[in-house]
Amino acid sequence: MFRTALISLAMYSALASGTGHAADLTVTVTGLRSDEGDVHMAIYDRPETFPKSDGMLSEGVLPPTGRRATWVFKDLKPGRYAIAAFHDANGNHSFDQGLFGIPLEDFGFSMGAKVFLSAPAFEEAAFLLEEEGRAITIDLGN
Repeated sequence: MFRTALISLAMYSALASGTGHAADLTVTVTGLRSDEGDVHMAIYDRPETFPKSDGMLSEGVLPPTGRRATWVFKDLKPGRYAIAAFHDANGNHSFDQGLFGIPLEDFGFSMGAKVFLSAPAFEEAAFLLEEEGRAITIDLGN
């Protein structure tokens, strides 16, 4: 009897710990030049992979409306995250760059992190996501 109760308590604890610990993050990208193409938003949870395309935790891709786009990253564990976004205005699903890697499409990062010769560090773009969720805006400046 005691063993059954202990197993039941352990199972309940495991199930209970999985509930209430997921958060939603709403990301709105504003300041787009047009409603052409798509907006790509990528979320990262590790400094060593930010903002590499093969290191993202998840990605949202959607067409803009009214020169803005909003995506909800669902069921995230509370913690530190960073977002990288770009407006793929020509719809080729690639972040276009010119000579010397100069970006040809508008882009931005969470927390208004700035670019100087390379992408910002994870710490500059990172924010805390708590259980109640969060909404952030990334303004591409147009």
